[in-house]
Amino acid sequence: MQTTLHYQDQRSNKVYQIGIESQNGGYVVNFAYGREGSTLNTGTKTTTPQSFDTAQKIYDRVVKEKLAKGYTQTAGGTGYVTGTQKQTGTRPQLLNPIDDAETLLTDEAFCLQPKHDGKRLLLHKQGQTLTGINRRGLECGFPESLRVAAKELPADFLLDGEVVGDILHVFDLLELNSADLRPLPYKSRLVELLRLLASGQQSAIQWVATINGTNPKRCVFEQLKHDNAEGVVFKRILAPYAEGRPNSGGDQFKFKFVETASVIVQAVNAKRSVGIAVRHNGRLVPAGNVTIPANHVVPPDGSIADVRYLYAMPESGALFQPVYLGTRDDITAEECTRDQLKFRNEPAEVAA
Repeated sequence: MQTTLHYQDQRSNKVYQIGIESQNGGYVVNFAYGREGSTLNTGTKTTTPQSFDTAQKIYDRVVKEKLAKGYTQTAGGTGYVTGTQKQTGTRPQLLNPIDDAETLLTDEAFCLQPKHDGKRLLLHKQGQTLTGINRRGLECGFPESLRVAAKELPADFLLDGEVVGDILHVFDLLELNSADLRPLPYKSRLVELLRLLASGQQSAIQWVATINGTNPKRCVFEQLKHDNAEGVVFKRILAPYAEGRPNSGGDQFKFKFVETASVIVQAVNAKRSVGIAVRHNGRLVPAGNVTIPANHVVPPDGSIADVRYLYAMPESGALFQPVYLGTRDDITAEECTRDQLKFRNEPAEVAA
């Protein structure tokens, strides 16, 4: 059972989905919300499985509350498959940032890929079951378009990519028909990924371009920078897939053209503004304020959000010219540290 609700006025175009799903002999009430056409945030109204009657009452109450706030069931829109937020035991490989791309641009052992400004998503297909997994290894929601697309690919698989709107931009293939591809070199996994995507007719799961060679990498690098892209990723073409993030170094790196940070919403201010903070030495320290655009829902106190900025000011710690990007349900408060910030006139090795 699932209901999709929509809200639209001069400033907002929001969608809210809620559904009852079976789990461990009972039922849970899961939801997804956000801006229409964007990657939605997901959650649950039930921390443990309930009886169907209890789940139905929770479901009906939430729908009634949303309808009273002006939501309707009349509009069309992108469907969304909710997730249970339970641990799956599968985690993605995370990248360490670098401050200078020149060495890897000229290193023939590394390829280059554009970095998409979305949310990390592993998509696992096993028979008729499709599961979304976020960067924390938790089962999460994903656009309905990916369920439709996955059916067009005649295989079981575990894909790694970044979802932007209704599209999953895939850059790795970890499992194929029960075979674990993680020990293989990246160039071999890439060949299998291209074969998989070529086996079906769909458009919602797309391959991320991979560039080799110094001159081609440099050309794409400069073009992406000119186009105000988020950044690039460098991958060692002969490296296996290793879950988690190495303490230093590694076989995959990210280089950003713009600064972004995950912050904690500390206060909701007037005129669509929120106070933000980061963790430092076990406590929250202010990082200024950020305005919430009209096409976003104002996040509540305690939310985790991504912000783009020019630099952090050493004296106050506030972010200069911050731009709100949206909330994150796959980042913990413990990850929102001061160490991630880039400070004006601060040496690169201190800010890394």
